[in-house]
Amino acid sequence: MNRLLVFLKYTNKKSLPKMIKEVVTLMIKKREIPFYYFKYLYRKEATNYLDYISFKEQLLLVDHRTLHNPDYVALINNKLYFALFCERTSINTPKLISYNFGTSFFFNNEVIQITNKANLITFFENLFDLNKIDALFFRPPSDYGGKGCFKITKLDIQNNLEGLYENLINGNFVHTKVIKQHDDINRIHSKSVNTMRIVSLLTFEGTTEIISAFFRFGVGDGVVDNATSGGFFVGINLEDGILKSIGHYLPEHGGKEITEHPDSGFKFEGFKIPYYKEACDLVIDTAKIIPDGLIGWDVAITPNGPIIIEANAEPHIPISDIAYGGLLKNKHVKKLVDELKKKP
Repeated sequence: MNRLLVFLKYTNKKSLPKMIKEVVTLMIKKREIPFYYFKYLYRKEATNYLDYISFKEQLLLVDHRTLHNPDYVALINNKLYFALFCERTSINTPKLISYNFGTSFFFNNEVIQITNKANLITFFENLFDLNKIDALFFRPPSDYGGKGCFKITKLDIQNNLEGLYENLINGNFVHTKVIKQHDDINRIHSKSVNTMRIVSLLTFEGTTEIISAFFRFGVGDGVVDNATSGGFFVGINLEDGILKSIGHYLPEHGGKEITEHPDSGFKFEGFKIPYYKEACDLVIDTAKIIPDGLIGWDVAITPNGPIIIEANAEPHIPISDIAYGGLLKNKHVKKLVDELKKKP
């Protein structure tokens, strides 16, 4: 219903005859009913509508067995497994401080049973002091899109835990050190750690290619930047790491297009991302260690360079498609999709 309302209210649509012609063309060429057309392709700026990934093609990219190894997918999609693996392989990620499975809290090779709120406050007070840190970020191991994430600070630990105690002891969470964000990114939005989603593709020739990149920004006081959680995304020019001029909200969050951050008023056009080349190099190097066929890497920029926050075996193809301007324009993606269509 939200998508339908966004479509009906959008003022810069293509003409009705043009939309009908394009939908019929897609039905013939893609051999499916192109419901995905009404997410974005009805807009006048989407002139190369045939270059966008169809729903069937999206399923090929995220599910095909020749592209994804189940062992890699299990490692990538579980944030605890991924954090522990990165520790062992020296991949640059936020430091894993502790984690919990319900009331069992794991820290410093010990298992501590939490029986009440006072125990939990004492546990985190000791943890903050021993690690000399000011804040912790919490993520469920297997959720995605920023669901269930929150932050606890040393200065406000008691108030933080008042409303989170039941949530913590009834769930499973990975606890990592909060990173410091680059000042240039803070100028755009400082309330959340804003990350780039850089998508890597392992070609059949054995090369690792970056096929799409976009920056995700939080809004308001939210601690996550995910577009699926109410934030928005801005495409990145792959060649030079400069933001594109327009940011996009997903249809379920209004589908609005913006040219500046709604809180800071910072204009996107022309902004060059610090350490962009280093971020791309980090992704390519890490993709060689975990050589799954298609991975979305969430990369933050600190004052000292890029850091990988997490990896995703399902890198949200529709957002990547919009950010790039039609993924089938990319010769590596086009060749891969054509090859996958031939395979069982």
